[in-house]
Amino acid sequence: MTTHPAAQETFARATPVRLWEDGFARDPYSYYAALAAHGPVGWAELAPGVPAYVVTDRRAALDLLHDTETFSHDPRPWESTVADDSPVLGMMRWRPNTLFADGAAHVRYRTSLIDTFDLVEPHDLRARVHRAVHVLVSRIGPHGEADLVADFARPLMALVFNSLFGLPDSQSERLNAALGKMMEGGAQAAEGEAEFGGYVLELIAAKVERRGDDLPSALLDHPAELTPEEVTWQVFLTLGAGHEPTTNLVSNALSRILGNPEYYSTLTNGARPVMDAVVEVLHHETPLANYGIHYAREAVAFHGTWLRAAVPVVISYGALAHFAEQADEDREARPRDASHLSWSAGPHTCPVKQHALLITTEAIERLTQWLPDLEPVLPRERLTWRPGPFHRSLTALPVRFSPRAPDQPGELP
Repeated sequence: MTTHPAAQETFARATPVRLWEDGFARDPYSYYAALAAHGPVGWAELAPGVPAYVVTDRRAALDLLHDTETFSHDPRPWESTVADDSPVLGMMRWRPNTLFADGAAHVRYRTSLIDTFDLVEPHDLRARVHRAVHVLVSRIGPHGEADLVADFARPLMALVFNSLFGLPDSQSERLNAALGKMMEGGAQAAEGEAEFGGYVLELIAAKVERRGDDLPSALLDHPAELTPEEVTWQVFLTLGAGHEPTTNLVSNALSRILGNPEYYSTLTNGARPVMDAVVEVLHHETPLANYGIHYAREAVAFHGTWLRAAVPVVISYGALAHFAEQADEDREARPRDASHLSWSAGPHTCPVKQHALLITTEAIERLTQWLPDLEPVLPRERLTWRPGPFHRSLTALPVRFSPRAPDQPGELP
């Protein structure tokens, strides 16, 4: 890329779009429109006083994701400019794991993760999901009402991921609470980061002492010979990145299904697959809406914008999908997931996409088999969303249904 002097003043007078405002959670699309008005790369704040460039154009995003010479994933030059109590540090702080690594270190960490997750057979993962759904439906079934975020999606992910990572069900609430605080990027972000860090440190210490049939043990024994500290940070990444976005994928998909009676009826009778709803979410309400953070190694012109070094360049997966759906007049002729980049692209493409999709689809299918008459308490437009610049996450999804006791006779999945 060549520098372009005229681009240096691109944002000299632009007001940053404040993604930390409460209004962003209520209506992200108006914020994306404001960003897009700046051009392919918008000017934003992730938190008060924390500026960032935000990419809202698909071609620019793909160029960014594939250009490892110009851009780095290492946030340390930026981190030195940010206050220690910044609420976004929990999601952006450098750690020695595959997300924040470049080059050989990235390949080493990523390969170890892919090899380890490949050990999880689909039938085994499916069984873990079914067991978790059974546990949760047994809790909520007799009551005839539930919040499918707090009572299903979030505890489901904790049960599934704790089983994969070798922790008991009793630790689920602790995991949920810590990750929830960290993801929102608010006043409790540092507390959530510390709690989640302690959670992972205790887990790895236990596995160093005694191996088990779980993912951390497999990482510790991988031929890449990761140190316990390196394994700690790979688990910190994968446990958090697996739990929170997949939780949101499940709850966002359920809200779409239940908010459309015609859709729900075709789903429960098997005429329409759950994957259709999941793909709709990836297009319209992708769970990790703004992330894929890069940093220019030196000042450079990029798609008409002068990027300063050591300033976050965030990819707005939410904006990319939204604008692609608006602009594409030939949606039927392309693959159904072609217009979104929810799984990212390039060297840092999500390495466990298939695992996340299997967990999501199996969880929704199993739930709707157990409780086939789920009915939303609120119309979809009255649902509320958690604050935070990074995710698209419902605060609650209240439903009612015919009470069902765990030992009730009749057709069960």
